[in-house]
Amino acid sequence: MKNTKSKREPLLRIAKRKDIGKWKSLSIRLGCVAVALIFGCILFAAFAKTNPFAVLGYVFQGALSLGIDTTMQKTSLLLLVALALIPAFKMKFWNLGGNGQVLMSMLASIAIMRSLGPTCSVALTIPLMIIASIAAGIIWALIPAIFKAFFGTNESLFTLMLNYIAEFTVSYFTFVWLTDSNGVLTKTALGTIAYSHLPTLGKPFVLLILVAALLTAAMYVYLNKSKHGYELTVVGESENTAKYIGINTKKVIIRTLIVSGAVCGLVGLLKAGGLDYTIGKTSHNNMGFTSIMAAWLGGFNPVATAASSFFIAFVDTGISHAAMMSGLKSGAMPEMIIGVVYFFVIAGSFLTEYRIILRPDLKEKLSVFTGKIAGLFKRNKKQAEIAPQKEDNNG
Repeated sequence: MKNTKSKREPLLRIAKRKDIGKWKSLSIRLGCVAVALIFGCILFAAFAKTNPFAVLGYVFQGALSLGIDTTMQKTSLLLLVALALIPAFKMKFWNLGGNGQVLMSMLASIAIMRSLGPTCSVALTIPLMIIASIAAGIIWALIPAIFKAFFGTNESLFTLMLNYIAEFTVSYFTFVWLTDSNGVLTKTALGTIAYSHLPTLGKPFVLLILVAALLTAAMYVYLNKSKHGYELTVVGESENTAKYIGINTKKVIIRTLIVSGAVCGLVGLLKAGGLDYTIGKTSHNNMGFTSIMAAWLGGFNPVATAASSFFIAFVDTGISHAAMMSGLKSGAMPEMIIGVVYFFVIAGSFLTEYRIILRPDLKEKLSVFTGKIAGLFKRNKKQAEIAPQKEDNNG
């Protein structure tokens, strides 16, 4: 006879949720956000050797009180880059080139500001900056789109490599601008340009918020109410199905990346002409990668992405302020805390799609354990209530 070993069930299984209501999904996400903030503050307090509630206060103070301008500025920029990536991601075109597209559009704006700003009026230079920035963003996005559409090239690797090419291109032009006609380096860094600035409308982030709000509404309509939005969604779900029903997939890929590149071009214009007035190879501030998380957490929905962008900016600004107030000199610690917070938020997004099923015996043991813990708390509470009564009787 053959010895047969009975297979035991795994401790836990992960199953996809068939149907989850909007309110339940929202409650899971909000719960994970709350846990993320609390756990992040406790971890931060442990390293900084301070009160967790004080850390939480510093986070809110830094993000919503003292640093509200910074929070709104980061939110707007992240949202704009995320809006540029959403159409491509819905089409399953993994555009990792947001950094490069923003950087090249900034370079186009700065070039016009430097060359035409001193001699031409703002009425001429700003329209030229708009055209040049959007064109640069489109070209940088169109290159991988063409290779993907006609040659099936891996878009993730292609767009990622274009980021480095964009950085080296900016470094080259910066070096040229910093040297004289004899090739001698006259400056160590490119200073701010005093010409052809975009209107600030009181504060620099006001224009960003207005553009981001308008573009969020426009992108929502484009994705959900237009034929183009329907076509890119079908291509993303199944390219073969799209071809079967007569959709020109090559045309959709190229058209969608034109939209993405144009929005990135707009971000480059706003950053170069309205915020920085200069450029360096790291002027993108890694927005192209951070905005991927914002778009993903928002479920590729423009309105939800606005909320996730605000949360990311809130955590980033708040934790940085808490680090300063707590006297942490290392910049790595706040970054680590931010990473932990993001992990909890991503876990919340995971739990809205999947549920964890425990093995029956493990579930029973956990139930007994939690029951004992609850009973212990009740016993301690009852003893705490009885103790004052005994003291009164003895008195």
